[in-house]
Amino acid sequence: MDRARIVGGAVLRSVRDDDLPVMRRWRNHPRVRAASFATHEITEEEHARWWAATRADTDRHVLIYHHDGAAAGVVSYAGLSPESAYWGFYLDLDGLERSGALLPAWVGLERAAIEHAFGPLGLTALHGEVLADNEPVRRLHRRFGFAEVRVYQRDVDGEPRDVVALELRKEQA
Repeated sequence: MDRARIVGGAVLRSVRDDDLPVMRRWRNHPRVRAASFATHEITEEEHARWWAATRADTDRHVLIYHHDGAAAGVVSYAGLSPESAYWGFYLDLDGLERSGALLPAWVGLERAAIEHAFGPLGLTALHGEVLADNEPVRRLHRRFGFAEVRVYQRDVDGEPRDVVALELRKEQA
């Protein structure tokens, strides 16, 4: 794997162009879309435009997460600065549920993403946002030390939704 980094048994590696179809399939899963800030189904053309812009943006970093030797999710960092970034993720829900590995992969991805942020990326703070009604993700983030720093409203598909802003400082990880 090119530029792969093993973190606690999990592997994070750079996205390759041949990853794009599977990334889009994972992102278009109904439960992933329902937990996202853009809930429509992503078209192939939209995904290609996003990838072209992302690849050209030095303030973004997107990785593929491997669990038990198989590609299983996506970790993204945006707004990279020397001090901080915002991050997000999604998983291959269908594949991980079929194999019974969803919960371990979820925990592994979170651990690997945090270690990557405070290790190779050299950040001192990691920020995130989650829909307020997504209690399972909020619980997971709290388990890893994220503090819920504020709640605000954001437009999601024309509807105001409550969003929780999160922060994890390096010294708390």
